[in-house]
Amino acid sequence: MAKEEITPSEWQIMEVLWACGEPLTSSEVYKRMQGTVDMSMRMVRVLMNRLNQKDILGYTVDEHDSRVYHYYVQRSREECVKEKSRKFVDSYFSGSGTNAMAALLQSFALTDEQIKELEEILEKSRERGTESTDKEGGAHA
Repeated sequence: MAKEEITPSEWQIMEVLWACGEPLTSSEVYKRMQGTVDMSMRMVRVLMNRLNQKDILGYTVDEHDSRVYHYYVQRSREECVKEKSRKFVDSYFSGSGTNAMAALLQSFALTDEQIKELEEILEKSRERGTESTDKEGGAHA
């Protein structure tokens, strides 16, 4: 079964939790979002409950007040970004990572430093591909 995608509003809540790095109550998340996001306290609670149902957030019950839940992240930001990227490529580029990368690269002017960084990422990807082929018993010239 495919994992449910994180909505943009849910992503805003996740950004707060990822930045904090420790469990927060819905009230604490709401307070940290005030001034940057127009969202009611009730909506924050609803979205955090949805994130829990999607197994993106977990929670513990406060030992002093059973009505208070402390939510913690179950998936890293990197994991969620990778998943969102894969879904984007599947949706708009028929699963072709090459076509997606080409479209993105053609959309932006890159500095020499950014190009060097991309070359390093490509080299690491090439190495991972070589390692997985070696494990599968493939031959290299």
